[in-house]
Amino acid sequence: MQNRTEKTWHEMTSEDVLHALHASQDGLSAEEAATRLQTCGPNRLPDPPKEHRLIRFLRQFHNILIYVLLGCAAMTALLGHGSDTLVILAVVIVNAIIGFIQEGKAEAAMDAIRHMLALKASVIRAGTRHQIAGELLVPGDLVLLEAGDKVPADLRLLQVNGLQVQESILTGESVPVRKSVQPVAVHTTLGDRACMAYSGTLVTRGQGLGVVVTTGAGTEIGRISGMLSTVETLTTPLLRQMDIFARWLTALILLIAVVLLVFGYFVAHFDFTEMFMAVVGLSVAAIPEGLPAVLTITLAVGVQAMARRNAIVRRLPAIETLGAVSVICTDKTGTLTCNEMMVASVVTASHAFSLDGAGYEPKGEIRLNDVAVSASEHAILAEIGRVAALCNDASLHHHEGVWEIVGDPMEGALLTLTGKLGLAIEEELAGWVRTDVIPFDAKHRFMATLNHDHENHAFIAVKGAPEQIFSMCVFQRTVAGDIEPINLGYWYEKAEEIAALGQRVLAFAVKPMPPEHTVLELTDVAQDLTLIGMAGLIDPPRPEAIDAIRECHAAGIRVKMITGDHQGTAVAIAKQLALQNTERVLTGADLDEMDDPTLAATVVETDVFARTSPEHKLRLVMALQSHGMTIAMTGDGVNDAPALKRADAGIAMGLKGSEAAKEAADLVLADDNFVSIVAAVREGRTVYDNIKKVISWTLPTNAGEALTIVVALLFGMTLPITPIQILWINLITAITLGIALAFEPTEHKSMQRLPRRRDEPLLTGELAWRIIFVSVLLLGGVFGIYAYAIDQSYSIELARTIAVNTLVVMEIFHLFFIRNIYGTSLKWELIVGTQVVWLTVICVTAAQFAITYLPPLQALFATVAVPFWDGVMIVVVGIVFFAIIEIEKRLRLLLREMHTGHQVP
Repeated sequence: MQNRTEKTWHEMTSEDVLHALHASQDGLSAEEAATRLQTCGPNRLPDPPKEHRLIRFLRQFHNILIYVLLGCAAMTALLGHGSDTLVILAVVIVNAIIGFIQEGKAEAAMDAIRHMLALKASVIRAGTRHQIAGELLVPGDLVLLEAGDKVPADLRLLQVNGLQVQESILTGESVPVRKSVQPVAVHTTLGDRACMAYSGTLVTRGQGLGVVVTTGAGTEIGRISGMLSTVETLTTPLLRQMDIFARWLTALILLIAVVLLVFGYFVAHFDFTEMFMAVVGLSVAAIPEGLPAVLTITLAVGVQAMARRNAIVRRLPAIETLGAVSVICTDKTGTLTCNEMMVASVVTASHAFSLDGAGYEPKGEIRLNDVAVSASEHAILAEIGRVAALCNDASLHHHEGVWEIVGDPMEGALLTLTGKLGLAIEEELAGWVRTDVIPFDAKHRFMATLNHDHENHAFIAVKGAPEQIFSMCVFQRTVAGDIEPINLGYWYEKAEEIAALGQRVLAFAVKPMPPEHTVLELTDVAQDLTLIGMAGLIDPPRPEAIDAIRECHAAGIRVKMITGDHQGTAVAIAKQLALQNTERVLTGADLDEMDDPTLAATVVETDVFARTSPEHKLRLVMALQSHGMTIAMTGDGVNDAPALKRADAGIAMGLKGSEAAKEAADLVLADDNFVSIVAAVREGRTVYDNIKKVISWTLPTNAGEALTIVVALLFGMTLPITPIQILWINLITAITLGIALAFEPTEHKSMQRLPRRRDEPLLTGELAWRIIFVSVLLLGGVFGIYAYAIDQSYSIELARTIAVNTLVVMEIFHLFFIRNIYGTSLKWELIVGTQVVWLTVICVTAAQFAITYLPPLQALFATVAVPFWDGVMIVVVGIVFFAIIEIEKRLRLLLREMHTGHQVP
C-alpha cells in the first residue's frame, strides 16, 4: 500500500484509489488507523544526518581568537616554556569543551522546538471529524484541507471547492495551482497533477478533501528531504557583528603585541624570551576568547526560556528584536479573549432573546424580557437553529464529561445554540445533505451551503457579517413564519445594540431552491435572500490579558487591537481590556479612504481597528514603521503572511493559526495567548540585557589585564603578574564568571523601562567609557597592591601572588556590579544572586586558594602562600573597587534622571 508508485495514484479515479487503499468515505476506524501506523510508521521525514561528535568538537577550534592562542602555545613550546604551553592549551580546551556541551544543548532545544511546531491535521475517522498530530496520519486517512493549511501528507483529492495550492517548494512555480478531482495521464509532470496535493505545500484558497496515499519518507518532499526547515540555526546578526568585532580586535591586539615586542627588544633591550612571553601574556589577556561561546549560550538560554513560556522562536534575530518592541498589534479573538464563544443573544423580526449556559454544553435557559421561555413557543428559533447547524464546518463532541469542539470556536458556539433551541444536532445534520458550499472568505464575509433533504426539498443557508447579509436580503421572516419586506432600520439598530454589549454579531438568511439545483454560485446568494435572525456571540477577555496590557503600558509599549469584528464589539472589548485610546475607532472602510501619509499621521494615536481584513494589517505595519517604531504583529490566516513578514517581529498563532502564517512568522505562540507575547517581550529584553552584561564584564576585565602588561613594558617595570598567571586568570574567570551572566533573571522593573531604539548599537559610548574607567581601576588596584607588597619587602613571588588574587577578587566584585546595569547593585536580592553566580564564585575562589596554597600548583604558577591579613586586605581592595564603580554608576544615573525626568530604579 505504501509502496505503490506515485504514477498509479494520479491516473486512477477517486473510487479506484479508495478501493486500492481499502478506505471509504467515512474514513478509517481508530483500530485500523492504529494497525496501519504500526505497519507504515509515523508520517515524518527522517531526521537529518547529524554531525559526528568528534567533528563538532574540533569545529570549536575554528575561530580566529583560538588560532592566535594556538599559535602562542606553539611558540612557547618551541621556547621550552612547557608550563605556559600547558596553561594556554588548557584555556583553549576548556573553552572548546564548554562550547561543545552548550552546542549540544542548543541542538536538543531546537529538536524540541521542531516537535512543538509539528503539523496538525483534520481527519475524518469513522464518520467523525477529528484533529490529530500530522505524524499519526496513515495511508487511507481522509484529510480535510482549508485555506492556510500546510498539506500534511501526499493526498489524492476526492472533493474540491475552489481549492488552490502553492507548490513552489516542489516545482519552483510561484503561482498557486487550481486543483480538481479528475485523474490525469500517467506521464503528467508533477506540477500538472491537479488531482494531487503534496506534503509540505500550502493551501492558499478554498477547501478540499483528500485521501492519504503516501506518508513520511515516501512523499514527494521526502524524496528531496532537507529542503524544509522549521527552525533556524543558532546564529543572529548580533553574533555576526561580534565575530567581525573579534576579528578587528584580534588584528589590533596582534599589532600592539608586535609593536611592544619590537620596542621591548630593540629599544628597552629586554631579553627576547622574556619579552616574547610577556607579549604572549598580553595577547591572551586581551583576547576575549570565551565571548563567542558565552553569547551563544545566552541566546540558547533565551530560546529555551521563551519555549517554556509558550513562545517558540523560529528565527533567532527575533530575540533581539523583541527587546526593542514599541507597539504590539494583536488580534482580538483567542488572543486577548478566551476563544470560548457562546451565543448570548438571538434577535428575530419581533423579539430579542437572551441565552445563558456554560462552555459548549448545548443546554441553557432562553429568556425573553428576563422571563424564561421555551424554544418550542417560537417556531422561528428552530429555523435559526437549523441554519446555524447546516451552515457550519465544526463538530461538537462529548468526551469524558466535557463538551469539546473541532473547528472554529464561533461555529462550535452555533452548534451549541442549535441544541439550546431544542433541536437534536445529529438528527438535523443527518436529515439534510450538503451538496455544495461557498466557504467563508474575508473578502465576501459570509458562508453559504446548499442543502437537500430526503423529501426533495432544497434551500440555501447563509451566515455572515450583518451588513453584508443585509445587503443580500430583500425579505425577512415574521414570527408567524410569513415573509415580508426587510426593515433595515430595525436590523441595523438591533445589531448596534448587541455589538455595544461586546458581542460579535452574525446574521442568518435562507433562500429556497429548486431540488435539481446542485451547484452553488456567488450569483445564487447575491440577492433575494430572506433574513431570519441574528445572533450575538460573546468571547470574554482573558483576565490575565488585562494585567499583561497594563504591564505593556508601563513598559512604554502601545497595544493596538486589530479585529474583523463589528465596531461596537471592538470598542466594548477594548474598554474591558483598558486600552489607552478607546474613543476613536478606525474601520476597514476608513482605512481604505485614507492615503498613506494620512494613515501614518492617524495610526499612532488610534488603538482600536474594527472590521478590518488581513490586507489592512500590512498597511498598518508600514504606517507605524514610518515613525521609526519596532512593531510586533500577530496573525493566523494565510492572508496575514505579508504583514507578519513585514513586521519587525511576526507572531503566529500555534493553535488556530494557518501553516502559512507560521511559515512567515518569527515566533509561534503555542497557546495563542496575549500573555505569552508579553512574556516573550520580557524575555527578549532579558536576553539583550544579559548579552550587554556579558560584553560589559568581559571587555573591561580583558582590557585591565592587558594594560597591566602594557604599562609595565612601556615603563620598564617588573611585571606585577607573569604571563602564565594571566593565562590562569583567563582560564578560571573569563569563561566561568562570564557564563554566569547568561543565566541572569529579568532585572527588576525591566518592564518599566521605555523600549530601546531599534538602531541602538551594542557597543555604545557609555560602554566605551565603562571599559576605560574599569580597566584603569583594575590597573590601579593591581599596581597599587603590588607596590604595597614590594614596600613591605615581600619577595617578588609573594607580591605577584597578592596581585593575582587582587585582580581575581576585583573581577568577582565587578561581576556583582554588572548584574544590574539599570539601577543600584546594592540590593539584597542582587547580593544573594542566583545559584549559577554563587557556584561560579565558589569555583573561582576554590581555584585561587588552590594555586596559592597547594605546593604542586605553587611550583607551576610561581606563587607562595599569602598571609591572613594580606588576604583580608585583598578583599578590602575589592570592596573599595566595587564602591567606586557603584558611586560612578549612581552619579551617571542621577545625571540621566535630571536630563530625562525618568526616576532611577
